[in-house]
Amino acid sequence: MTNEILYILLPDFASHEMVYLMEAISSDELQLKPNPKYVNKIVAPSPEPVAAIGGFRVLPDYSFDNMPDDYAALVLIGGFGWLTPAAEAVVPIVRKAIDSGKVVGAICNGASFMAKAGFLNDVKHTGNGIDQLKLWGGDNYTNPERYVHQQAVSDGGIVTANGSAALEFTQQLLLLLENDTPERIEMYYQFNKHGFCALFHG
Repeated sequence: MTNEILYILLPDFASHEMVYLMEAISSDELQLKPNPKYVNKIVAPSPEPVAAIGGFRVLPDYSFDNMPDDYAALVLIGGFGWLTPAAEAVVPIVRKAIDSGKVVGAICNGASFMAKAGFLNDVKHTGNGIDQLKLWGGDNYTNPERYVHQQAVSDGGIVTANGSAALEFTQQLLLLLENDTPERIEMYYQFNKHGFCALFHG
């Protein structure tokens, strides 16, 4: 479906990096959206449950073998799996997404993987520091001058973020996807960043 947001989860994924985005897609501050603009779907290497760093397991909606070609966005969630051979199967998936103009998000080690595969060479970007991007990217990473040292960066349909930037990552993707008005997206960000008591007194 064209309105699906596909989250790529590799074994030992960082679950905290996806929760704000998934909840903003599915609900507002009062309830589940009866007719959400987008639908969250999980993609993993196989149909088997995939484990988070914390130990719980998620049952994928799709495997790499049967994921759809038509969707709204591809989101690479960080974690330790990007250091394993399983990540190599994601390269053609991301290449196809970029070539077809899909929104692509990559956070933490997902962004480092993007550098390693050469997908950050034409856009402004960020990640877990320029040193890690250079280390992972090697000769495939030819764009260090467009690295931006901030929590999240959106450029050319690609959103990148460091591992502490789940909220900023969410904000940039929600804006790119036009999931809500900019004002409501900003309120969602501020509420979760600073907390209820900071925004509402008494």
